[in-house]
Amino acid sequence: MRAILYVGHGTRSKKGADEAKQFLEQVINEVQCEIQEVSFLELTEPFIAEGFNRCVERGATSICVVPVFLLFAGHIKKDIPEALEPLLQRFPDIPVEMADPFGVREDLLDAMVELIKDAAPDAGREDSVLIVGRGSSDPAIVRDFSNIVTGVKERIAFERVESCYLAAASPTFQEGIEIICKSVSGRVIVVPYLLFEGLLLAEVRREVRKRAGNGEDILLTSPLGKHQSVIDIIKNRTGAAGGILCSH
Repeated sequence: MRAILYVGHGTRSKKGADEAKQFLEQVINEVQCEIQEVSFLELTEPFIAEGFNRCVERGATSICVVPVFLLFAGHIKKDIPEALEPLLQRFPDIPVEMADPFGVREDLLDAMVELIKDAAPDAGREDSVLIVGRGSSDPAIVRDFSNIVTGVKERIAFERVESCYLAAASPTFQEGIEIICKSVSGRVIVVPYLLFEGLLLAEVRREVRKRAGNGEDILLTSPLGKHQSVIDIIKNRTGAAGGILCSH
């Protein structure tokens, strides 16, 4: 019997963890698969081993691991496979495959534009967008963000569309928001390229509120996990695994 194991990032934020779990429960309710379990890479329980073991206990004869991550990075290339390795050795007769993360997708770019329009229905050419990513030392992430900026620019006319990062890449969030707020004439619409609430989004929210309180014309969109298209993408991932990790 095929099972699906969803793997989220995890967070120290209780609100963020609860939101991620509620989101995945909604996904589970929309996916036709008898065995589905939720797990997290770090910081939030249940962890991958517990979720995997629950799949086996419920009768799984094969497992599709679905990372709930926006982009390819070290967690996908290294951390999740390392967490799965002892489980593959323990259960060598259970084939395990892993779906790809979302990547740069047309429907996700469309969702970003809809979130921008929801936050600023009257957005116009004089306004600018700052896309804030989690950040990574992987050059592929920076290339992906360049494609994301281009995709947003192609969908809606703004004075500027820029990107910045919360960690491990430049420009930093503080650099990016300072530069764009000083150099544009209209509003700044900040788009967190994050799925859920958490400490990173809280950092962005605090800075936007501080600047708005100081009279700057700036606002923040909802995270991507608020959009139905994200659920649809994960549903599609459950049937489109990227490759076999172990099969005997």
